[in-house]
Amino acid sequence: MSRRKVPAGAWITGLLVGALAIVFVLSLQARKEIPDGGLAGGAAPEPSAKASHSAAPKTPRYEVPAGSGTGRRVVYSLGQKRVWLVGADGKSQRTFAVWPGTVTPAKGAFPVTFRRETGVGSDGVQIENAVYFGTSNAFSNAVDGSSPSPDPSLRTGAVRERAADGKAMWDFATKGTTVQVVG
Repeated sequence: MSRRKVPAGAWITGLLVGALAIVFVLSLQARKEIPDGGLAGGAAPEPSAKASHSAAPKTPRYEVPAGSGTGRRVVYSLGQKRVWLVGADGKSQRTFAVWPGTVTPAKGAFPVTFRRETGVGSDGVQIENAVYFGTSNAFSNAVDGSSPSPDPSLRTGAVRERAADGKAMWDFATKGTTVQVVG
């Protein structure tokens, strides 16, 4: 019996063909794992449940209410319990939620008439960054950072803000700035 010698190039070709066959079979198996309409159809696969939980939550957009005036102003929506600091270009520079007191201001445009850096609110809470408008209302933040529900037995026109929002209001709403109160 004679043994034939196989050239080295044939071994390499055989190994390469075998490796390609294995890759082809594995890719067919993997393709069965892709959901309908997946990569083969050109569409992106659905995100996994884990991926959807790790995505950052979308921040809701709060547009400046229609009919709230023009130009540089503070807009206070009674219904949304929200304030917008609006620049001269009519675009919101900042918006934030507020906690109203028991005295609801009238709807309309009111100038900032007085400002007080620190003091005690009509509810007895230490406040800062108080910006007064209308007859008996003011935006302010509690020094201790609290936002308690107002005591219904007290008549208070305090509209409370978080500390950072109170500082932004203080910097924005100088004396004479219009506060537009809307429904």
